[in-house]
This record gives sequence, structure tokens and C-alpha cells, in this order.
Amino acid sequence: MSEQWFAELYDRCYERLVLAAYALTNDLGAAEEITQEAFALAYSRVRRVSRADSPEAWLRTVVVNLARRRFRRKATLDRILLRQRSEPPPPPEPPVEHLDLHAAIRALAPEHRMVVVLHYLADMPVDEVAKVLGVPVGTVKSRLSRARGALAERLRTEVDHA
Repeated sequence: MSEQWFAELYDRCYERLVLAAYALTNDLGAAEEITQEAFALAYSRVRRVSRADSPEAWLRTVVVNLARRRFRRKATLDRILLRQRSEPPPPPEPPVEHLDLHAAIRALAPEHRMVVVLHYLADMPVDEVAKVLGVPVGTVKSRLSRARGALAERLRTEVDHA
């Protein structure tokens, strides 16, 4: 497989993959690292990736899995650190734009946040989200419905109190 093909794949997909990783991690630096790691893995398996029905979908699956792994490791580390200190660490600063929406998405349960990010922010169809997450299509639809309800309720409450 030519390096030109891989360079074009990178140029075509990088920004969308960083966006998806950012929505999952809420950390631009981590999102860029995860995306770079996904491309490094893809490069090491370029023959497999080039034969995939959708190389971008293959990469997106890797990005989601890397973000999940990072989330699990961070949660474990946070539990260990919280045992050692009496007060929790301060939350990271939210992005300037769309503060209410970002806060509402972050407040969702992880399984709801992932489907919202992949479907709405990464613009993936429901069946592809199901494939990436390894769950049935009906589960994705149910999670999206619950997530939309939770987001609407939270955003409506914030608007009412503003």
C-alpha cells in the first residue's frame, strides 16, 4: 500500500477523529494523542486497514477504544488518588463555546455520552455506532433517546434558572 494512500486517509479523517476523541475525553491534548495513536496503529497494520470496508470506521473504532481505555485508567488513578487526599481535584476548565451543551454532555452517563458523541458529533449512522460500540442497534437507539431526554431536561433547567 502506498504512503500516498495513507497520507490522504490522514488528511481526510484526522479532524473528525480528533473531534470524536475530544467529545469523549473533553481534553484536546488527549484527543490529539489518541488520534495520533490510532493512526500509528493503522500505519503498523496498513494492509488490514486498506482492505477494510471503511478505513475511517476502522480508525474511529480504535479511537473509541483508546478513549475508553484512557477513561478506565484515569478513573482507576482518580480512585487511588482520592484515597490519599481528602478533597477531590478541581474539574478541568470547560471550552468557551457552547458551555451549557458541553456541560450537559459531560454529565451524561458514559454509555449515553458515547452514543451522542459518535452519532451527533462524529456524524456516524446508528448502525455504525452499534458496530463500533459492539452493541445492538436497538440499544444505540434507546441510549440516544434517553440521552436526548436527559440533555433536553438539563438544558431546559439551565435556561429556566438563567
